[in-house]
Amino acid sequence: MRVWIAIAAWGALMVASPALAQDRPVSFNIGGGFTATTGDVHDQFGSGFNFDAGLTFRVTDMVGFQGEYQYNYFGSKDVDLATNLPTDAPTRFEVNHRMHVGSFNLVLKPPTTGRVGGYAIVGPGVYNRVVELTTPSVGLIRVCNPWWYVCYPTAVPVDQVIGSRNSTDFGINVGGGVTFEIGDSASLYVEARYHYIWGPTVEDPSTGESFKANGTYFPITVGFRF
Repeated sequence: MRVWIAIAAWGALMVASPALAQDRPVSFNIGGGFTATTGDVHDQFGSGFNFDAGLTFRVTDMVGFQGEYQYNYFGSKDVDLATNLPTDAPTRFEVNHRMHVGSFNLVLKPPTTGRVGGYAIVGPGVYNRVVELTTPSVGLIRVCNPWWYVCYPTAVPVDQVIGSRNSTDFGINVGGGVTFEIGDSASLYVEARYHYIWGPTVEDPSTGESFKANGTYFPITVGFRF
């Protein structure tokens, strides 16, 4: 009788071992870092930062599918543009840019031993890019807020939003990362990706020229996976 119990226990252990050897079927990642603008986008906007969060569903030890949200904010740049004022003097404007991304990625993880691993990632995404054009002006406002340590009416510079535009387009991202296990259920990752977005076509009515508002970005992210 004890022999049959031992055989049954051994068989159950052998069946369960592959499942125990696999990673958890679902993992959550959250991180942030630096995003560099590249190409034509770099001529218009500065670099900035990113925040991202996602879920990865593992099909096998080596293959997974990830759904992820990423937010990027890019540093603004000051530009001088001509106006139709009688003085014909250029006016200083500030341009800022932010982007919301929803991506759906294939994650490939080669077999590794030890606590250090790596992975490749590629997939399509939906990109919503928002651009605002502002110009400084002077207005008389009364500020009285004890938590701001001020209570005095004075002339202060006020940013006026001249125009705001957004475009939702398709794109693709490709990259990879390195993971470092920091426990039985958590790991640290460092990741770099290249994003390419097919933007809308914009026509200059004064010249008839058409331009493609394509975008390229290169975020570097550090985060945790649970």
